[in-house]
Amino acid sequence: MLTRRHFIQTTTALFSASISSPLLADTWPTEAEKAAWDAQVTPPGYNPATSNPWGLHPRFLPQRVVAKDGLVAGDIHVDAVARYLYHIEEGGTAMRYGVAIARGKLYEPGTYTIKRKVRWPHWQPTQNMIDRDPELYADIADGMEPGPENALGSRALYLYVGDRDTYLRIHGTPQPRSIGGRASSGCVRMVMAHINDLYSNVEIGSRAFLYSAKDSVVSQS
Repeated sequence: MLTRRHFIQTTTALFSASISSPLLADTWPTEAEKAAWDAQVTPPGYNPATSNPWGLHPRFLPQRVVAKDGLVAGDIHVDAVARYLYHIEEGGTAMRYGVAIARGKLYEPGTYTIKRKVRWPHWQPTQNMIDRDPELYADIADGMEPGPENALGSRALYLYVGDRDTYLRIHGTPQPRSIGGRASSGCVRMVMAHINDLYSNVEIGSRAFLYSAKDSVVSQS
Protein backbone atom coordinates (compact mmCIF):
# COMPACT_ATOMS: atom_id res chain seq x y z
CA MET A 1 0.00 0.00 0.00
CA LEU A 2 1.23 3.47 -0.85
CA THR A 3 1.52 5.66 2.21
CA ARG A 4 2.76 9.09 3.13
CA ARG A 5 6.19 7.77 3.98
CA HIS A 6 6.78 7.84 0.23
CA PHE A 7 6.40 11.64 0.12
CA ILE A 8 8.80 13.57 -2.05
CA GLN A 9 10.17 16.81 -0.69
CA THR A 10 10.15 19.41 -3.45
CA THR A 11 12.66 22.09 -2.59
CA THR A 12 14.10 24.91 -4.65
CA ALA A 13 14.97 23.78 -8.16
CA LEU A 14 18.57 22.72 -8.51
CA PHE A 15 18.87 24.03 -12.02
CA SER A 16 17.38 26.84 -14.05
CA ALA A 17 15.50 25.27 -15.89
CA SER A 18 -6.11 7.34 -21.85
CA ILE A 19 -6.50 3.94 -21.52
CA SER A 20 -5.39 2.38 -24.80
CA SER A 21 -4.95 -1.08 -26.25
CA PRO A 22 -2.01 -2.17 -28.42
CA LEU A 23 -2.82 -1.85 -32.09
CA LEU A 24 -1.35 -4.47 -34.37
CA ALA A 25 -0.51 -2.47 -37.46
CA ASP A 26 1.35 -3.28 -40.64
CA THR A 27 2.77 0.20 -41.03
CA TRP A 28 5.29 1.94 -38.81
CA PRO A 29 6.87 5.36 -39.31
CA THR A 30 10.38 5.59 -40.66
CA GLU A 31 13.21 7.03 -38.59
CA ALA A 32 13.07 10.12 -40.79
CA GLU A 33 9.35 10.56 -40.06
CA LYS A 34 9.94 10.11 -36.33
CA ALA A 35 12.72 12.70 -36.37
CA ALA A 36 10.53 15.16 -38.27
CA TRP A 37 7.68 14.70 -35.79
CA ASP A 38 10.07 15.13 -32.86
CA ALA A 39 11.16 18.44 -34.34
CA GLN A 40 7.53 19.44 -34.89
CA VAL A 41 6.57 18.95 -31.22
CA THR A 42 9.76 20.49 -29.79
CA PRO A 43 9.74 24.31 -29.45
CA PRO A 44 12.56 26.22 -31.19
CA GLY A 45 15.47 26.72 -28.82
CA TYR A 46 13.84 24.30 -26.40
CA ASN A 47 14.82 24.70 -22.74
CA PRO A 48 12.80 22.32 -20.53
CA ALA A 49 12.70 24.75 -17.61
CA THR A 50 11.62 27.84 -19.53
CA SER A 51 10.08 26.95 -22.90
CA ASN A 52 6.32 27.28 -22.60
CA PRO A 53 4.46 27.85 -25.87
CA TRP A 54 1.66 25.72 -24.39
CA GLY A 55 0.70 28.35 -21.79
CA LEU A 56 1.19 26.01 -18.82
CA HIS A 57 1.33 27.27 -15.26
CA PRO A 58 5.08 27.64 -14.61
CA ARG A 59 4.98 25.01 -11.85
CA PHE A 60 4.24 22.34 -14.47
CA LEU A 61 7.51 22.92 -16.32
CA PRO A 62 10.23 20.32 -15.73
CA GLN A 63 12.28 20.93 -12.63
CA ARG A 64 14.97 19.02 -10.75
CA VAL A 65 14.08 18.71 -7.07
CA VAL A 66 15.39 17.01 -3.94
CA ALA A 67 13.89 13.55 -3.39
CA LYS A 68 12.90 12.06 -0.06
CA ASP A 69 15.48 9.64 1.32
CA GLY A 70 14.90 5.99 0.52
CA LEU A 71 13.21 6.36 -2.86
CA VAL A 72 14.62 4.05 -5.54
CA ALA A 73 16.40 5.57 -8.52
CA GLY A 74 14.56 4.82 -11.75
CA ASP A 75 11.10 4.63 -10.17
CA ILE A 76 8.28 6.96 -11.19
CA HIS A 77 5.83 8.49 -8.69
CA VAL A 78 2.62 10.24 -9.82
CA ASP A 79 0.98 12.71 -7.44
CA ALA A 80 -2.77 12.77 -8.10
CA VAL A 81 -3.32 15.97 -6.13
CA ALA A 82 -0.50 18.25 -7.29
CA ARG A 83 -0.53 16.67 -10.81
CA TYR A 84 3.18 15.93 -10.76
CA LEU A 85 5.22 13.02 -12.06
CA TYR A 86 8.58 12.43 -10.38
CA HIS A 87 11.35 10.36 -11.94
CA ILE A 88 13.80 9.45 -9.19
CA GLU A 89 17.49 9.93 -10.03
CA GLU A 90 20.72 8.68 -8.52
CA GLY A 91 22.15 10.98 -5.88
CA GLY A 92 18.93 12.00 -4.15
CA THR A 93 17.27 14.12 -6.84
CA ALA A 94 14.21 13.70 -9.03
CA MET A 95 12.96 15.27 -12.24
CA ARG A 96 9.46 16.64 -11.73
CA TYR A 97 6.99 17.12 -14.59
CA GLY A 98 3.44 18.41 -14.79
CA VAL A 99 0.83 15.85 -15.85
CA ALA A 100 -2.88 15.37 -16.42
CA ILE A 101 -4.57 12.36 -14.84
CA ALA A 102 -7.79 10.48 -15.52
CA ARG A 103 -11.26 11.86 -15.08
CA GLY A 104 -13.18 10.91 -11.93
CA LYS A 105 -13.17 7.22 -11.05
CA LEU A 106 -11.20 6.31 -14.17
CA TYR A 107 -7.97 7.09 -12.31
CA GLU A 108 -6.51 3.80 -10.99
CA PRO A 109 -3.99 4.16 -8.13
CA GLY A 110 -1.55 1.31 -7.74
CA THR A 111 1.95 0.00 -8.30
CA TYR A 112 2.83 -0.90 -11.88
CA THR A 113 5.82 -2.11 -13.87
CA ILE A 114 6.88 -0.52 -17.14
CA LYS A 115 7.31 -3.49 -19.46
CA ARG A 116 7.13 -1.77 -22.83
CA LYS A 117 8.00 1.65 -24.21
CA VAL A 118 7.33 2.92 -27.73
CA ARG A 119 8.46 5.96 -29.67
CA TRP A 120 5.57 7.33 -31.77
CA PRO A 121 3.10 4.54 -30.91
CA HIS A 122 -0.12 3.43 -32.54
CA TRP A 123 -3.30 3.83 -30.50
CA GLN A 124 -6.73 2.22 -30.39
CA PRO A 125 -9.55 2.97 -27.93
CA THR A 126 -10.67 0.07 -25.76
CA GLN A 127 -14.16 -1.35 -26.04
CA ASN A 128 -14.99 0.20 -22.66
CA MET A 129 -14.06 3.62 -24.00
CA ILE A 130 -16.20 3.10 -27.09
CA ASP A 131 -19.14 1.89 -24.99
CA ARG A 132 -18.80 4.84 -22.63
CA ASP A 133 -18.44 7.53 -25.33
CA PRO A 134 -19.62 6.02 -28.63
CA GLU A 135 -19.93 9.34 -30.47
CA LEU A 136 -16.43 10.41 -29.42
CA TYR A 137 -14.71 7.21 -30.55
CA ALA A 138 -16.90 5.98 -33.39
CA ASP A 139 -14.68 7.35 -36.14
CA ILE A 140 -11.46 6.01 -34.61
CA ALA A 141 -12.63 2.64 -33.26
CA ASP A 142 -10.15 0.88 -35.56
CA GLY A 143 -7.27 2.92 -34.19
CA MET A 144 -4.99 5.79 -35.13
CA GLU A 145 -1.66 5.70 -36.93
CA PRO A 146 1.35 7.31 -35.21
CA GLY A 147 1.87 11.05 -35.54
CA PRO A 148 1.51 14.36 -33.70
CA GLU A 149 -2.30 14.06 -33.59
CA ASN A 150 -2.29 10.52 -32.19
CA ALA A 151 -3.84 10.32 -28.71
CA LEU A 152 -0.65 8.78 -27.25
CA GLY A 153 1.51 11.48 -28.77
CA SER A 154 5.23 11.02 -29.25
CA ARG A 155 6.08 8.45 -26.57
CA ALA A 156 4.28 5.86 -24.44
CA LEU A 157 5.30 3.89 -21.36
CA TYR A 158 3.10 0.79 -20.93
CA LEU A 159 2.04 -0.13 -17.39
CA TYR A 160 1.70 -3.77 -16.35
CA VAL A 161 0.75 -5.69 -13.23
CA GLY A 162 2.78 -8.87 -13.42
CA ASP A 163 2.46 -10.03 -17.03
CA ARG A 164 -0.94 -8.38 -17.48
CA ASP A 165 -1.14 -5.25 -19.60
CA THR A 166 -3.42 -2.85 -17.72
CA TYR A 167 -3.95 -0.68 -20.83
CA LEU A 168 -2.79 2.24 -18.70
CA ARG A 169 -0.05 4.40 -20.17
CA ILE A 170 2.16 7.34 -19.33
CA HIS A 171 2.17 9.13 -22.65
CA GLY A 172 2.44 12.34 -24.61
CA THR A 173 -0.65 14.27 -25.58
CA PRO A 174 -1.69 16.48 -28.50
CA GLN A 175 -3.72 18.43 -25.91
CA PRO A 176 -1.02 20.06 -23.75
CA ARG A 177 -3.47 22.51 -22.22
CA SER A 178 -5.00 19.58 -20.34
CA ILE A 179 -1.86 19.36 -18.16
CA GLY A 180 -2.73 20.05 -14.54
CA GLY A 181 -6.27 18.74 -14.92
CA ARG A 182 -8.27 15.52 -15.02
CA ALA A 183 -8.77 14.78 -18.67
CA SER A 184 -7.90 11.24 -19.74
CA SER A 185 -9.73 7.92 -19.72
CA GLY A 186 -7.20 6.36 -17.35
CA CYS A 187 -3.73 7.30 -18.51
CA VAL A 188 -1.22 9.87 -17.29
CA ARG A 189 -0.62 12.59 -19.89
CA MET A 190 2.49 14.70 -20.44
CA VAL A 191 3.58 17.43 -22.82
CA MET A 192 5.25 15.69 -25.75
CA ALA A 193 8.53 17.58 -25.44
CA HIS A 194 8.64 16.64 -21.76
CA ILE A 195 7.97 12.93 -22.19
CA ASN A 196 10.56 12.86 -24.96
CA ASP A 197 13.12 13.89 -22.33
CA LEU A 198 11.77 11.42 -19.75
CA TYR A 199 11.49 8.50 -22.14
CA SER A 200 15.19 8.07 -22.82
CA ASN A 201 15.90 7.90 -19.08
CA VAL A 202 13.28 5.26 -18.19
CA GLU A 203 14.35 1.62 -18.24
CA ILE A 204 12.15 -1.38 -18.91
CA GLY A 205 11.33 -2.98 -15.55
CA SER A 206 11.08 0.31 -13.68
CA ARG A 207 8.16 0.75 -11.31
CA ALA A 208 5.46 3.41 -11.56
CA PHE A 209 3.53 4.35 -8.41
CA LEU A 210 0.19 6.07 -9.06
CA TYR A 211 -0.95 7.52 -5.76
CA SER A 212 -4.56 8.01 -4.69
CA ALA A 213 -5.74 11.43 -3.64
CA LYS A 214 -5.74 10.20 -0.02
CA ASP A 215 -2.19 8.84 -0.05
CA SER A 216 -0.75 11.12 -2.69
CA VAL A 217 2.67 12.67 -2.60
CA VAL A 218 2.49 16.10 -0.96
CA SER A 219 4.76 18.92 -2.07
CA GLN A 220 6.59 20.77 0.67
CA SER A 221 8.42 24.04 0.18
